[in-house]
Amino acid sequence: MQISAKADYAVRALVELAADSGRPLTCESIASSQDIPFRFLKSVFRDLRQAGLVRSQRGCEGGYWIGRDAAAISVAEVMTAVDGEFLTVRGERPGDLRYPGAAGSLPDLWRAAEAAAQAVLGSATIAQLAAGAARETPSARAEAVPA
Repeated sequence: MQISAKADYAVRALVELAADSGRPLTCESIASSQDIPFRFLKSVFRDLRQAGLVRSQRGCEGGYWIGRDAAAISVAEVMTAVDGEFLTVRGERPGDLRYPGAAGSLPDLWRAAEAAAQAVLGSATIAQLAAGAARETPSARAEAVPA
């Protein structure tokens, strides 16, 4: 599975906004603090603003704020806002796939992978990440358990 740079940058930018929600942050300051290319981040913010995940204000006191309660924004929602479909196989949704013959059950595996990723990324919120709680995801807890 590959997470796009756009999705990674979007999540990082929202975490930065959630961690410092008392004032607007500029795109430049977020790009600098997260080591993200400024021009790329500007296009990411366009998608985030369109999805209602950030709001902006122009002017010398301007910048970006998180658009909703960070506890109500999941990582999966952010990924979908900037990349479109959550998971695709060659551009098709797993639910739309049909393979002939011996590979006929493979779409079931793709659907299960999508459901598992959605469960993890859909339960992780921007607020949790801003608070450092990402280590508390189910898979992280499983990895922390000694064998």
